Amino acid sequence: MKIAIVASEMVPFAKTGGLADVVGALPKYLPGADTECCCFIPFYKKIRRDAYGITDTGLRIEVPLDSAKKTAGVFRAMLPGTKVPVYLIDNEEFFGRDELYGTPAGDYPDNSARFIFFSRAVLEAAHKLNIKPDVFHVHDWQAALIPVYLKTLYANRFGKPAVVLTIHNLAYQGVFWHWDMKLTGLGWDLFNWRQLEFYGKLNFLKAGIVFSDVINTVSPTYAREIQTPEYGSGLEEVLRYRSASLHGIINGIDYDVWDPKTDPLIHCKYGTNSLNNKGRNKAELQRMLGLPGEKKVPVIGMISRLAAQKGLDIISGAMDELVKRDVQLVFLGTGEQQYHDMLADFQRKFPSKVSVSVKFDNALAHLIEAGSDMFLMPSRYEPCGLNQLYSLKYGTVPIVRHTGGLADSVIDATHHSIEEAKGTGFVFSEYSSKALLATVDRALVSYGNRTTWRRIMESGMQQDWSWANSAKEYLKLFEQAKGGK
Repeated sequence: MKIAIVASEMVPFAKTGGLADVVGALPKYLPGADTECCCFIPFYKKIRRDAYGITDTGLRIEVPLDSAKKTAGVFRAMLPGTKVPVYLIDNEEFFGRDELYGTPAGDYPDNSARFIFFSRAVLEAAHKLNIKPDVFHVHDWQAALIPVYLKTLYANRFGKPAVVLTIHNLAYQGVFWHWDMKLTGLGWDLFNWRQLEFYGKLNFLKAGIVFSDVINTVSPTYAREIQTPEYGSGLEEVLRYRSASLHGIINGIDYDVWDPKTDPLIHCKYGTNSLNNKGRNKAELQRMLGLPGEKKVPVIGMISRLAAQKGLDIISGAMDELVKRDVQLVFLGTGEQQYHDMLADFQRKFPSKVSVSVKFDNALAHLIEAGSDMFLMPSRYEPCGLNQLYSLKYGTVPIVRHTGGLADSVIDATHHSIEEAKGTGFVFSEYSSKALLATVDRALVSYGNRTTWRRIMESGMQQDWSWANSAKEYLKLFEQAKGGK
């Protein structure tokens, strides 16, 4: 089986979020005796041309956009540590910018044209390179027009491959004004309520949902949630219509990168047989962030985009009470200014209890995972989530809301589950500051019993959330998509 993966970002080349982690990890586990894989991404300005062994294929292609034609160069690299080729679509006008999708002031106003161009350029390049996949695996709205093109303008070029669309976050759909239909080169007959039209606008993700053979999201619970008005972002009826072809596969994590036994970015390596060394990471984290080095005071970490979706609004409502507990709170991330200001204000008022780092810092993220006792993820919705999976591996007990991938990966540590060595974290359902506080208090009670706490830590560390398992599920999905054809 030949698979072509198409996405707008990919580790280690370019990243803004979890999409890049998934696209960079999955191909490592797909190739085998019967499987070949290649990837396509944009060649952004921030990808250094002298890095990753990037070479120019010499291929130049023309992509029509309305009445104009734009030229794309095609470069090639190998996904580090693999034999998987990555093709980079180059165009200075569209991808020669400082950021991937926009600036702090907002999205780039021509994102529609940029990713229409990217989608068609991928298909033009694959055709010229004589790449004929059995399955196109496309990700999110930026690549969601590819299923449409494969069944219309490019229907005879690739031998009718199957198409699998993965939705990483339904809230981001690629919705643009209707006149951008002219840029697509597609017929206006497709601009109707069953296909590309969405309340008078052009919706890329809806198009992908309608035209793909199989759709999946990044956790089973999220696949169910997005068929409801609460989580469907206006597409719940379309998703219910495609429910027989809608699946959920929870993301894996790369244990080559996230494993406290081998992690070069933490202060002191450890495992289930050397859990005392975790305390040394805690001490180093406290020292680095200027917090009192108190061994018995639990550190609660949070690494996140600082936005309401991630639960910052209910954290805001709980902070006055949280700081009254005997805890230290560590935050890392960037996001909405109101939450930057809120957390900074609490850090000023309670410097011995609250540390806030408004930045992206991979090394600090690893140390927070290793040095924290608990990890906070009270998300309003969470398609999959990765930090709760990292936390389980690092013996850092997650406190999460029962939604999406959090519901699928964290087992609530009730008395019954602790006794059976099954509980791995603390879970609440009601989206409120009150429920969050009650769950933190429940975790603090368990933390006070070292035998109970160690059992919860070890239960989490023994879980297997590796990509090897998730990749097997993706291969089944690809086979299903082929069979459906």
